[in-house]
Amino acid sequence: MEYLAYAAFFMTLAMTYSIICLGLNVQWGQTGLFNVGVAAFVGVGAYTSVLLTTPPTPDRIGGFGLPIAFGWIGAALVSAFISFIVGALTLRMRSDYLAITTFGIAIALQLCFQNLESLTGGVFGVGFIPRAFSSLQGTPILFNLANFALAAALVIALYFILEHLARSPWGRVLRAVREDETAAQSLGKNPASLRLQAFMLGGAIMGLAGAVQAHFIGFIAPPNYLPMLTFQVWAMLIVGGSGNNKGAILGAVLVWAIWALSGSLISELFPADQQARAASLQIVIIGVMLCLLLLWRPQGLLPERQSISKHLGARTETPQPIGRKENA
Repeated sequence: MEYLAYAAFFMTLAMTYSIICLGLNVQWGQTGLFNVGVAAFVGVGAYTSVLLTTPPTPDRIGGFGLPIAFGWIGAALVSAFISFIVGALTLRMRSDYLAITTFGIAIALQLCFQNLESLTGGVFGVGFIPRAFSSLQGTPILFNLANFALAAALVIALYFILEHLARSPWGRVLRAVREDETAAQSLGKNPASLRLQAFMLGGAIMGLAGAVQAHFIGFIAPPNYLPMLTFQVWAMLIVGGSGNNKGAILGAVLVWAIWALSGSLISELFPADQQARAASLQIVIIGVMLCLLLLWRPQGLLPERQSISKHLGARTETPQPIGRKENA
């Protein structure tokens, strides 16, 4: 029973990382936006939901005691708003310039989490966060299974929504902007507006993931949102397959499994006084895995499938002889 409880705990966290990966896939996989500030948007969502749902406290602003669902909605909306501000200022930049800018913004927000004690609790973080299915906390296996079911339902719902958007005209235009912005603009599209929309949608999904993770763990602090989180999520998306929502989910589960198992292995092999330094081996393991995967499958385990019009596909498969009239 303990193994089942841990497996449910592990998979719940994997589902929260899957949600973050789905958000990054909208930005990078679908639109080509190189966002290196993932941790910031996850943190904004987590702190927003916590401020809305925790009970009032005399030494901290916020604490409105709202239901968890309101906290999650608020987290997505505030993260989308922050994404709008960041995107409006930075999306004119390209490639490495955008990466440097978003990384700087992530560091700035992380410092805000650390120093705005009256709002975020500072370095001590925020505890006693309301948890879904709190009545089941006395039975860990039921509590973890219930949270896993909820997180998995969110992942499935987001997957189908994003798949629908990817196949919609909006999703096709995003890929057109990613592949050739000049050509898309010549057809009357507004690349700047489309990139901003994708950036906001991805940021909202990341904020939702931060809220779900915070309410499952029950405690948040600034070290939870260091640049290492961004590295983990990028590794997950690259491993799974950029541009493929199934790949984003698969990569999140696989990389999180390697990260968790390598942490357990380090704790077994190294004495307690050396485990802090040995923890850096986790990064080495993920880095080696990325190198091997990029050599073997540069596009990830589940690469993006190129969508071609069914009419073009039919013509390609059965070319018509010259002079023969095609059927309507």
